[in-house]
Amino acid sequence: PPASQNNEQGSTLRDLLTTTAGKLRLGSTDAGIAFAPVYSTGTASGKSGRTMPNILDDIIASVVENKIPPNRAPKINVKSEIKDDPKDDKNCIQDDCSKRYSDIQYSWICDKHVLWLRDHKNSNNWKLFKECWKQGRPVLVSGMHKKMNFSLWKAESISLDFGNQQADILNCKDSIISNTNVKEFWDGFEDVSKRQKIKNGETALLKLKDWPSGEDFKAMMPARYEDLLKSLPLPEYCSPEGKLNLASHLPGFFVRPDLGPRLCSAYGVAATKDHDIGTTNLHIEVSDVVNILVYVGIAKGNGVLSKSGVLKKLEEEDLDDLLRKRLKDSSELPGALWHIYAGKDADKIREFLQKIAKEQGLEVLPEHDPIRDQSWYVNKKLRQRLFEEYGVKTCTVIQFLGDAIILPAGALHQV
Repeated sequence: PPASQNNEQGSTLRDLLTTTAGKLRLGSTDAGIAFAPVYSTGTASGKSGRTMPNILDDIIASVVENKIPPNRAPKINVKSEIKDDPKDDKNCIQDDCSKRYSDIQYSWICDKHVLWLRDHKNSNNWKLFKECWKQGRPVLVSGMHKKMNFSLWKAESISLDFGNQQADILNCKDSIISNTNVKEFWDGFEDVSKRQKIKNGETALLKLKDWPSGEDFKAMMPARYEDLLKSLPLPEYCSPEGKLNLASHLPGFFVRPDLGPRLCSAYGVAATKDHDIGTTNLHIEVSDVVNILVYVGIAKGNGVLSKSGVLKKLEEEDLDDLLRKRLKDSSELPGALWHIYAGKDADKIREFLQKIAKEQGLEVLPEHDPIRDQSWYVNKKLRQRLFEEYGVKTCTVIQFLGDAIILPAGALHQV
């Protein structure tokens, strides 16, 4: 029986479901729940008759799979319930897509792990995206900057409008955070001589940490907020109003993840001596992420790699042939280097990083999680070891101006 016959609002999920099922049995029309009543057809003594469910699994199983015989307690076996769909097979999809989606401009990159949608304007992109997305693969959409008001996103424009604002600025080299005027950050964005220096006289690698974010973004930068929203790729999934953006439509009593938007701004490593550091260390997001590169600044000053030097540095990466071809296209402007890993490899990566920490004489506490703590940028040497020792391959993506990178929740990445 229900935990509380008279309590309209159960205190647990079990109470809620059983109480709601009771309402439905009694013929209530305002139960307010989207599934039909669930009962077993026999009693403990074996007599026939409809009784209230007493196992949460019964309820969920019956909702999920209405073909379960009602005369026995169902057992859900995930492996047997979810049959292998030939359409979901990696090779099958890639072989079949050229026929089924001949009207969409796309390519596969990163050893066919990442879908690249080359025409952001194609209204059918979401159909191919859906096939890729249900496999938990990253997607890249190029050309988003062509839909945007480019002048809004220039470093000098943001500095002019918001230079007097205070924000947290992270020094990526030593992870020290300071609160200062954002003008100081933007002044050094393309002029290295105006950047902060660290103790040994080296130029600091700074990041403006998630400023502004969420509702602050909308209130502080309404014109930029609207420009961003109208330019989102795959609006069915990425727009706050998108019919397939499930997180946006969660009822108010859920604690939603921070869906942003967030402005993520950082200096490049081109002006630093150490190119083995990143502006975003290896981590996981709890929700799906769409990251659009809206502006790329060209740093000038002493010690900065030339454009050809930057390209040479990028060519040393383990790149897909199509990405190498983009690098040679003078109309393309590379701005960020991503390393992406599948969520299924998280435990192997965690174990690897803890092993490296011990090798380096660092203390590894039981509660320490190198991924959650965002304490590592996995450099080229370590990426090679990760592959050789654990079989985990890195997916390397160069993000060019206007590229949107869409990552499923749980995918590990660093930038």
